[in-house]
Amino acid sequence: MLFLFLTFSVVAAAPPDGAEWFGRAQAARQDENYGAALKALENAEQEAFSPVRIAFERARIETLSDDRDAAVAELQALADNGFSGLGFITGDPILSTLEGHPAFDVLVAQMAARAYPCEHDEAFRAFDFWVGDWDVHVAGGGFAGTNTIERAQRGCVLIENWSSAGGGAGMSVNYLDKATGEWVQVWNAEGGSQIHIRGGMTEEGMLLVGTLHDVASGTTTPFRGLWTQLEDGRVRQFFEQSTDGGTTWATWFEGFYSRKQ
Repeated sequence: MLFLFLTFSVVAAAPPDGAEWFGRAQAARQDENYGAALKALENAEQEAFSPVRIAFERARIETLSDDRDAAVAELQALADNGFSGLGFITGDPILSTLEGHPAFDVLVAQMAARAYPCEHDEAFRAFDFWVGDWDVHVAGGGFAGTNTIERAQRGCVLIENWSSAGGGAGMSVNYLDKATGEWVQVWNAEGGSQIHIRGGMTEEGMLLVGTLHDVASGTTTPFRGLWTQLEDGRVRQFFEQSTDGGTTWATWFEGFYSRKQ
């Protein structure tokens, strides 16, 4: 019995660890006892508790105690040390009230640019003239189908979903290969046509060159596509195929895109 009592006494007398000090800081903050909360965080820090969680809690306390400059400086230090979880800041009910503070707004913009680089790089906007919901007609005016091109993955990708007037369908993934500076399209259709083309903007428009593979026949031929933004707001899509290794080219498809009303 004496041994059990001594053991219990030792356990009961153990000093608070980092997690307990952190919990005390949160409780003190909720009681609006900000001085005690900051002191508890210092103790949690001495116990090597999570530096990120401590920084967040300290920034919350500083925000609530109207030391907004200090709160922003705390968050800036986190970002400078590689923290990229922007949503944890903008989604926090306390920290989000810092919006409108000039330094906070700059910090959010900087973190957003690092977290979602494609959204903040103009090079990824070069093909945006093709984005939208479209009705597509052939050169003679006949209705060819509809096409929807949408930005995805925070602006890193354009997704195409084509629906033919004849009942067929296909889709493509389009993106800027930042390593090479080239735009890439990878197309697949239910009929077995597979297109792999790449290139970039020219004076005529977006020109991509590569191959067309037909799954049914197993043949692969040179292929190229040109997208041109017209003065009236339409987009011309012009595909050509070569059956002699690129010496001569024949029209594979020509369509004119009009935005749906």
